[in-house]
Parts: sequence; structure tokens; C-alpha cells
Amino acid sequence: MDGLSTTAGRGYRQRIRQRFSKWVNRRIPPSRVVTLDQRRIFIFPSRVGLFFAACLLVMLLTAINYQNNMSYALTFLLATLFIIATLHTYANLSGLTLRAVRAAAAFPGQQSEFVLQIERGDTREHFALHLKWPESTESLVNLVDEDCLRVHLHQAVGERGWFSPGRLLLESTYPLGLLRCWTWVDLDLRAMVYPRPLASPELPGLASDRPDGAAIPALGSDDFYGFRDYRDGDSLRQVHWKGLARGQAVQSKQYGAYASRSAWLDWEMFPGLGVEQRLSHLCYWALEFEGRGEEYGLRLPGVAIEPAAGERHRERVLQALALYGKAEPPS
Repeated sequence: MDGLSTTAGRGYRQRIRQRFSKWVNRRIPPSRVVTLDQRRIFIFPSRVGLFFAACLLVMLLTAINYQNNMSYALTFLLATLFIIATLHTYANLSGLTLRAVRAAAAFPGQQSEFVLQIERGDTREHFALHLKWPESTESLVNLVDEDCLRVHLHQAVGERGWFSPGRLLLESTYPLGLLRCWTWVDLDLRAMVYPRPLASPELPGLASDRPDGAAIPALGSDDFYGFRDYRDGDSLRQVHWKGLARGQAVQSKQYGAYASRSAWLDWEMFPGLGVEQRLSHLCYWALEFEGRGEEYGLRLPGVAIEPAAGERHRERVLQALALYGKAEPPS
């Protein structure tokens, strides 16, 4: 019986959470820019505020019982203070604008940095603003001398693909701590999570555009490549004068440079492995080639990225690996 009641209780709480989540999504839909107004702000007495209200009730009952005018005056004065605190606590959040800035890419289990900007809509000062996602670090900021501030929060990401930290909590109990004013906003801020790099002893079946050590003509290089017939416009320094002195035809020297290997990282290099293992191995070797400064391309089912090198190419390759088989990235 206890097990059945516990299961029923969990199911009931789950339904309540789902209904509440749907209600919040309708009231505060996801947006990369949110300005707080009456519809998006919630306010309720804090624990201290509830204790304060209970004390006021006891004081009122005492004043009624003893018909003491001073007790009435003190009770109503403190009740007025509670009402004024309500207005100031609400005004501390009202008019603020929250803006999504960026989310740093990361590997599974790492901390991703989420950056957002908080702006005030007028000259009013805002104090003790507490911001956090459900499982992120926290930040406490004041908007006094600045019109806007950038807030950096960190949270561990999950598996590959797009990671959303959930709804951001912004709350404040300023100025007296009697009331808690808060909002939950979905800034539609997502971080790219790359596959977890998984090392392999060697890269099997490495595909390459050209063999290692293949020489190609490169004018102005220092490595001798061969001779060819003289052409108008060739530099006199390239003329083969020794051959000309021996009675040979006029020829020009050619110089060459060694072409670096341009490798293809192919899905078929790891037969028999699961999807996640293949992606992890390909991610590891993409990082290896990038660290060596070598060109590399990527072939996945339905995806082909031409060989190149550099930071932008690395991001393109890792993003293709991260999103393989996942939903398209948000616009």
C-alpha cells in the first residue's frame, strides 16, 4: 500500500509540474529578448514576510482585545510598511530587459559559459538581482551606475547536440526581504555540445587527396624540381646557364614545394562500431589533425566537408559531428 501511495503521489506531482510548465510557457513564451512587465513578474511574501504578517495578526488581535489605541496605530503603521515594501520590491524588477548573448560550445561533461545581458529601461536603480539557471552557477548584480551589464553563468552540459539550460530564474527580495519577486524566462539560449573525443590506436584506411611527399611546382620556392623549356617572361636567375654554355637549348629551372597530405575522415573507417563510437573517434582525429596544422575533410552519410584547416573549419566539422542524426539547429 505504501508503494502504491508513493507512486500515485509522484504521478500527481508530475502532472502538476507539467500543467504549471504549460501555463508558464503560455504566459512567458521563449524569446531571446524579454522585457519584464506585470504579466511576467510574480510576487509573494517570503518566509520572513509570512512571519511578519503573522506577527501583525497577533498584534491586531491584541489591540482588539485590550482596545489599545497605540497598539492599533503600531499595527497599521507596520501594515503600511508591508504594502510600501510590496511596491518597491515589484519596481525593482519591473522594466528590466533580459537579452540572450551567446553560449560557448563544449564537450560532454564540461562547463559551458552562457552569457546574457540585463538592461534597465529608465534611470531607476535596481539592487540585489539574483540570476541562475536550475543547475548553473549564480550571480548577484546591481544596476546602479551602468545602463546594462553582462552576466556570465556556467553549467555542465549533457550529451552531444543542442543543450538548453532551461528557464532562467531572476529574483529579488529588495529592499526589506519581506517579499520575494521573481520571474522565469526562457531566453532560447542553447549551447553546442560536440561528441566526446575517443582515442583510437591509429586511423584505419586513411583516405588522401595526394600521396605524402608529392612535389608540385611553386614559383619562388627553394627546392629544385626540374627543367623546362624557356618561356618569355622567365626570370634570368632561373635560366640554366651551365647547360646553355655546353650548347644545350635554353632552359629554365623549376622549383617545387612538397604538398601536405589532405586527409579525409570517413564514416566507413570504423566498420562494426555504433553511431556514437564512430562520431567520437572522428571527433578525436579531427582535433588531432587540427593540432598538427594538417588539412582534413569529413564524410558522413549525407554530409561532405571539403578538406581545409583553421578554426572555422574545425568548428564546421565538429558541428556536423555534433548534429549528426539530431534535429536541425534553431534559427
